[in-house]
Amino acid sequence: MPSASCVLILGARGRFGLAATRAFAQAGWKVYAQVRPGASGPAIAGVQWLQAQPGDTAALAAAANGADVVVQGLSPLYTHKAWAADMPGLTQAAIDISRKLGATLLLPASVYNFGAAMPPVLHEDTPQRPTTFKGRMRVASEQQIREATQDGRMKAVVIRGGDFFGSGTGSWLDLVMAKQLRQGKFTYPGALDVPTTWAYLPDMARSFVKVAEQRHRLPAFETLHFGGYQLTGQDWVDAVAPIAREQGWVKSDAALRVTSVSWTLMRALGLFIPTVAALCEMRYLWRTPYALANARLVALIGEEPRTPFPQALRKALDELGMLAPNSAAAGWVSLSPR
Repeated sequence: MPSASCVLILGARGRFGLAATRAFAQAGWKVYAQVRPGASGPAIAGVQWLQAQPGDTAALAAAANGADVVVQGLSPLYTHKAWAADMPGLTQAAIDISRKLGATLLLPASVYNFGAAMPPVLHEDTPQRPTTFKGRMRVASEQQIREATQDGRMKAVVIRGGDFFGSGTGSWLDLVMAKQLRQGKFTYPGALDVPTTWAYLPDMARSFVKVAEQRHRLPAFETLHFGGYQLTGQDWVDAVAPIAREQGWVKSDAALRVTSVSWTLMRALGLFIPTVAALCEMRYLWRTPYALANARLVALIGEEPRTPFPQALRKALDELGMLAPNSAAAGWVSLSPR
C-alpha cells in the first residue's frame, strides 16, 4: 500500500457506503465517514464520522485532510425525477472533493450502461448503448468523472458490479424476493433458468480496498469489473430453501413456494408509484443472461474477494432481521458453497 492510508467515504450510512466504511476500517485504514448534518453512524474502530453536506467541499477537505482516496457512496432515490435532479450534483460533489484533496475517486457502478442488447459477457471495453433513462444517466456520470481526471488533479476508478445485495435494505432481495419468505414464499423477478450477475456488497467493498491499495499502478481513469456471483433463479431457490426449513418457514417435508413477479401488475402500479415505474424499466435485466469479465481486476488485486454464496445469503437475511438468534453463525456451515 502507498504510505498514506486514509479514505473519505461519501454517503457512509448508505448500503454501499457503510460496507465500504467497514471494509476500509477492517483493513487498517483511517476512515473519514461523511453523513449529513444531524446524522450519525455506529462506533467502528478507526472511523471518524463527519457531519457535512456532500457539496460542502471546504468543510470536508478541512475535516478529511490527508485522505488520498474518496469513495462515492452517494446515490439518489430510485425514481427518474430524483436521478435527474440529484445525480449530476452528487457526481460533481465527489469530483470537487477529490480534486481538492488530490485524491483517487472510487465509484461503484452498474451494468445499466450497456442497455437491453448487451452481450452475455461484459468487458470493460464493451460498447455502451444504454436503452433506459438510468443507463443514460450512468453513462453521463462516468463521462463527467473521466473529464475531471484529464488535468491531473485527481484520478478515478469505476468499479462495475451486478445487482447489489447485502449490507442492509433497499435491494430486490428484501423488497421483493424475500418479502414473504417467512410465510414460506419466495418471489423471483425473472425466469429461473436465466443466469445473471450479483454483487454481495461486503465483498465488493473489500475489492475497493484492494484497488485503493494498488491505485499507484493505475492510469488517470480506469474501469474495472467486479465479477461477483453468476446465479440463476434456481440457484437462489436452492440456497434459500434449506434456510427456510431451518427457520421453520417451510415444513421439513414441504417444498418452498416459488412465485414470479407479476410485471403486468407492476406496470399498473408504476402509473401511480414512481419507484415501481423505475423498477419496471429495468425488467430486461431479468430476461438477459449476462456476466462481468473480471480479468482486469484480478490482474490488479489478485483473487477477487468471494464469500460462498449460501453464507452471503444467510448473512444478508440476518442483517434484515429475518433469522432466529445465533442461526446465522451456526447454520451456514452445513450448506454447500457455490
